[in-house]
Amino acid sequence: MLRAQNLQVQRGKHTVLTDIDLRLNPGEVLGVLGPNGAGKSSLLAGLCGDLRPTQGQVWLDDRPLAQWEGPERARRLAVLPQSSTLDFAFRVEEVVGLGRLPHQTGRVRDGQVVAAALQAADASHLHGRSYLALSGGERQRVHLARVLAQLWPGEAGQVLLLDEPTSMLDPLHQHTLLQAVRGFADRGAAVLVILHDLNLAARYCDRLLLLASGQSVAMGTPQEVLRPDSLKAVFGLEVLVQPHPERGHPLIIAR
Repeated sequence: MLRAQNLQVQRGKHTVLTDIDLRLNPGEVLGVLGPNGAGKSSLLAGLCGDLRPTQGQVWLDDRPLAQWEGPERARRLAVLPQSSTLDFAFRVEEVVGLGRLPHQTGRVRDGQVVAAALQAADASHLHGRSYLALSGGERQRVHLARVLAQLWPGEAGQVLLLDEPTSMLDPLHQHTLLQAVRGFADRGAAVLVILHDLNLAARYCDRLLLLASGQSVAMGTPQEVLRPDSLKAVFGLEVLVQPHPERGHPLIIAR
């Protein structure tokens, strides 16, 4: 379980996140929403330790995150940043295999995990290809497979943090990716995912955190958070919110 209390984060001299309290529970997908500059990526950076909080604390289980080091931490916490780049002509399976470095499970088991993670990310057909020859969306799916392989198969006590993982994907692969993430949570992992698409968030997330100007505006179920007045206040967008005709989750329609 990952939790943050009274979290405040600065970038340079500017405070970009203040007074954030949250708890990531096993088996849950928590979606983070907000306009550009709301503090979403800063929140993820604070939660994974890339940015040191100027106030508050982050815990993984009952230990401060700063006390987790090396492979032990990497076996429990995986992060997919907003952009991931490699400048070497690694084969796809070698990139995904980087996620197995914290483990000592052997070549055979690692190969099995890499194959399973590629399949989960709908990227099995890329096996053997050079990473540098891939499109942006294909690279994004390979990096998703890498972080899935790092925690595979997903279980209680593990945490997956994803920063806008659907940004370069076509509609089919947006759903494919989030279905893989949802499956990871269903096996017990705790997942935080930053999204811009309100309807994807409503469909795949158990809870939502709505950020604006570095502060929490609302947190709760999609039904509690995705309200016309809240979305108007945060995004400046007039919307209709209706139940999805088949699934029942909120369906957001711009006016």
